[in-house]
Amino acid sequence: MNKKKLILARNKIDQLDNSIFNLLKQRTRVVKDMLKLKRYKNQIVDQKRINIIIKKIRKKSIKHGIDPKITTRIWKSIIWSYVNFQRKNFKKK
Repeated sequence: MNKKKLILARNKIDQLDNSIFNLLKQRTRVVKDMLKLKRYKNQIVDQKRINIIIKKIRKKSIKHGIDPKITTRIWKSIIWSYVNFQRKNFKKK
């Protein structure tokens, strides 16, 4: 094992993780804004939209040579994490 190459690869992963974190921070702001627009708790989950998003991610993954099981699992986790966030923070109007 080449330790220098491993350290460089791990540094790249750290940089990518920072970018992902910043994107999640932006996504959280948008989700908070969206939550303010929802009048009823049943507006939080749009299963049709979720299915469309997952299908798009699957197609994109296959097109770009990424295992679709990985990307769909990640996207489902993101989506349902934010659904739970919205449910927890929903305030009746």
